[in-house]
Amino acid sequence: MERRDFLGSLAAATVLPRLTTACLDSLTRARIAKVGIQLYTVRDLMKADFEGTLAKVAQIGYREVEFAGYFDHTPEQVRAVLDKNGLASPSCHVGYENTAEDKWAATLQTVKAVGHQYVVCAWIPEESRKTADDWKRTCDRFNKAGQAAQAAGVQFAYHNHSFEFVPLADGQKPYDVLLANTDPKLVQLEVDLFWITFAGADPVSYFMQYQGRFPMVHVKDMIKKPTPAATPEQVMVDVGKGSIDWKAIFAHSGHAGIQHYFVEHDQPPQPLADIKTSFDYLNALEF
Repeated sequence: MERRDFLGSLAAATVLPRLTTACLDSLTRARIAKVGIQLYTVRDLMKADFEGTLAKVAQIGYREVEFAGYFDHTPEQVRAVLDKNGLASPSCHVGYENTAEDKWAATLQTVKAVGHQYVVCAWIPEESRKTADDWKRTCDRFNKAGQAAQAAGVQFAYHNHSFEFVPLADGQKPYDVLLANTDPKLVQLEVDLFWITFAGADPVSYFMQYQGRFPMVHVKDMIKKPTPAATPEQVMVDVGKGSIDWKAIFAHSGHAGIQHYFVEHDQPPQPLADIKTSFDYLNALEF
């Protein structure tokens, strides 16, 4: 080998490990394939202009939407607007009252007609969540709803707020009661990452303890509480503008089983501008 060729080979050998490490590092980073949005965020706009608002959501770059009401549109009309704008809707929210046996069949029929894969109970009324026994009755209700949903080809799930992490009189946290007393195959969880953080709980610890049970998350940010008594409205901000460590949380997406990431903001000052800010941040995020 000529001296010139030998030196070239030696130089390539010293550079290659650095290049390989950099390439491998980039390959191990993950990104959100399809950033979604919970349409409750733009509910006032949806009420005024259903089709136009969905078009604007799609123009921003969102590809998945989660409904919280159809604003007097039929399932066929909803599907037509989704198709027109290249949107998918894997999930929808329904009220606790819809999970009653006399209403559940009709609810599932609508969910199937729109084409959702998940139907999520969004809230539990205060009178149904005061004691551990209340929560166990709710668990029974959810297991039955989940069984019927599964028979219909839909997955049932529950969306949390912060009250699930306030200890009951016996010291148990309602969220723990819920997880322990529902069938993982019938009742999955959509974790609202703002509310669980606001409550002082750690989503990653739940992801690790109950792996694969969290196919969906709500992504909304918060600044650090200025006082312990700070209200949600005082600390909720666009995604990327707060203190939640999204990289640390989403690094455990595989453990959690997360498949869908829905941006949400309960009271956005400028809804379209705010959801674009959140989209841009999440669309570029690597973790």
